[in-house]
Amino acid sequence: MSLTPVALAAGAFDVHVLGEVHDNPTHHAEQARRVTEIVPAALVFEMLTEAQAARALPELRGDPTALEEALGWAESGWPDFTMYYPVFAAAPEARILGAAVPRAAARAAMRDGLAATFGDEAGRYGLTEALPPAEQAQRETLQQEAHCGALPDEMLPAMVAVQRLRDAALARAVVRALAATGGPVAVITGNGHARRDWGLPRVLARVAPEARVHVLLQGEEDVVPEGGHDEVVFAPAAPREDPCAAFR
Repeated sequence: MSLTPVALAAGAFDVHVLGEVHDNPTHHAEQARRVTEIVPAALVFEMLTEAQAARALPELRGDPTALEEALGWAESGWPDFTMYYPVFAAAPEARILGAAVPRAAARAAMRDGLAATFGDEAGRYGLTEALPPAEQAQRETLQQEAHCGALPDEMLPAMVAVQRLRDAALARAVVRALAATGGPVAVITGNGHARRDWGLPRVLARVAPEARVHVLLQGEEDVVPEGGHDEVVFAPAAPREDPCAAFR
């Protein structure tokens, strides 16, 4: 099922943001189908660091085992590579870019601030500006909910800051991909980063306002993901254990 479908004619958009719930295989199948239609010149993955992306060589795209090993996927903490591999295979000649923020960089951002971690372009990407108080409060509430109420309240601002850092890193990778290839660019990321109101699309509107961006969010059952979109599709919920069990 899809809401607000649009015609995805070749060349209609420069950037296709393809959201997901990370452990839902149907969402990844939909991403692979879209990538086949888009024929992107570049793929940007939230799941890959820049170093990992450099190892996603075209000659490995036809061998899921070799590609998984080259990426070090098993040690990455992301869901099973069999869900993600069809996305790589759908664009065998596309340039692969990684936008993952390494754990060390995330810790540095918590300790030293976003600008020091992101670098000279922090201001351009909005990282030197405080969020509006209402948005900051809403983001902190979502972080607490995502961690099952187990986080100390004083840790929430740092968690929000890291989320902003990841949005900016995704936007920077898209800007680089557009500059290197001319597009189109497809972005594989979670719904939280894909949301139009404060995720990657908002940062892109700031740093690349000329880019034509289409945002797909993917929901489970009939629940529309939060945050604004151009299109939303639904899939059955993936079977999963209670995510709060580890916190208890």
